[in-house]
Amino acid sequence: MEGSVNEELRRKVGTTTEGADEEVRLKHRIWIETKKMWIVAGPAIFTRFSTAGVPVITLAFIGHIGPTDLAAYALVSTVLLRFANGILLGMASALETLCGQSYGANKYDMLGVYLQRSWLILFLCSVALLPVFIFTTPILIALGQDESIAKVAGTISLWLIPVIFSYVVSYTCQMFLQAQSKNMIIAYLALISLTIHVFLSWLLTVKCEFGLGGGMISTILAFWIPNIGQLVYLFGGWCPDTWKGFSILAFKDLWPIIKLSLSSGVMRCLELWYNTILILLTGNMKNAKVAIDALSICLNINGWEMMIAIGFLAAASVRVSNELGRGSSKAAKFAIMQIVLTSFTIGFLLFLFFLFFRGRLAYIFTESIEVAAAVADLSPLLACSILLNGIQPVLSGVALGAGWQSSVAYVNIACYYLIGIPVGVVLGYILELQVKGVWIGMLFGTLIQTFVLMVITYKTDWEKPVSVAKQRVNKWSVDSSHRPNTDDQNARNSRI
Repeated sequence: MEGSVNEELRRKVGTTTEGADEEVRLKHRIWIETKKMWIVAGPAIFTRFSTAGVPVITLAFIGHIGPTDLAAYALVSTVLLRFANGILLGMASALETLCGQSYGANKYDMLGVYLQRSWLILFLCSVALLPVFIFTTPILIALGQDESIAKVAGTISLWLIPVIFSYVVSYTCQMFLQAQSKNMIIAYLALISLTIHVFLSWLLTVKCEFGLGGGMISTILAFWIPNIGQLVYLFGGWCPDTWKGFSILAFKDLWPIIKLSLSSGVMRCLELWYNTILILLTGNMKNAKVAIDALSICLNINGWEMMIAIGFLAAASVRVSNELGRGSSKAAKFAIMQIVLTSFTIGFLLFLFFLFFRGRLAYIFTESIEVAAAVADLSPLLACSILLNGIQPVLSGVALGAGWQSSVAYVNIACYYLIGIPVGVVLGYILELQVKGVWIGMLFGTLIQTFVLMVITYKTDWEKPVSVAKQRVNKWSVDSSHRPNTDDQNARNSRI
């Protein structure tokens, strides 16, 4: 009898100890994953804020030159530059899949080859975009824009051609370094560039009175200074494992990379252009000026908050691709849960913040009581958009990390353009809910897209993406006697 009692006590104590050990291990895993997440997300968020600040600073200084220059720059930067930016950023996103999975699989030498292939593809794409920037003036006049604004916009477009080519280096190098969790250098360079841009904009436009040309020179330098820094970092030996120099392999097996780049471009462009359509749909509504002003304020706030979401998108892409390349489906799923929970928590807090302050934030941007009242009316929709930003970009990052670009592109077309926009048009125009109706329709499309991505992510047998990643990495791998061994990589990861 006594023996059985003692055995029962030992069993209970053993179970309790095992449970305590499991809890400690879980806390340790959460802590390690949190560090890995913020190593990518933190610099990515800061870089996005700094990069977004460049056109805002340019706009502020050009605004003091004259209203025509201001209108022309606003038109070119919000339409043409965003158009080119969406295409090039989207196509560069293929590197998030390729570099992330190769790095996770310890195929370090392939990262440099992928980078060179992406340079080639994006350069050719930039050349294809040149006619839009060369013939901006006749294009805008044909679209019904004021001739004086169109002429200045044509001049600005020519100045922005070097900026288009800067994206080729900027986006590819960022994703190359980001896949290795080395994006802190990108954040430092973005801060330095932003500081120089403020000084040069003042010096050239205000002090030296060079006008529009001075502002554009400063803008070009602001985009190229980080690129020069990243190239120095790359060629200077700070990436010895992943950059082995230029290779003839960059010109081989291009078609699979082109297809993935095109899929990435379609996927990201469909997302980036969605809000632009929202503004276009409000142009013919009653009291359009107030509606567009209020909507612009809300979308401006939403855009700045989106920088945080994009940071978590980058973290999700890197962590998922690294773990899939390493062959660990469980670690990939754990990373997804951790990033989604963190991003959603931040989104929920901001959701409450914008619900509470409502229209009071509008007075930061306007003195019009009418516009502020319209912003207050739209604030619940803004808050809901911010709440969805806590989930949707992370799931897009998961898709990029797993290489699901083609599938998600179809999801985006269906949810955004076959559901969201038509519902918005019906609510806004037919049921006469105006801007609110259009925005509700757009939110509805985003909500469905988020739900579909959640179902896809949840239902996925993650051993299959691991297998696909392994096949992709092995198919395009490069034999190298200089490749670091797995023990070195494990030691590096443990330090992270």
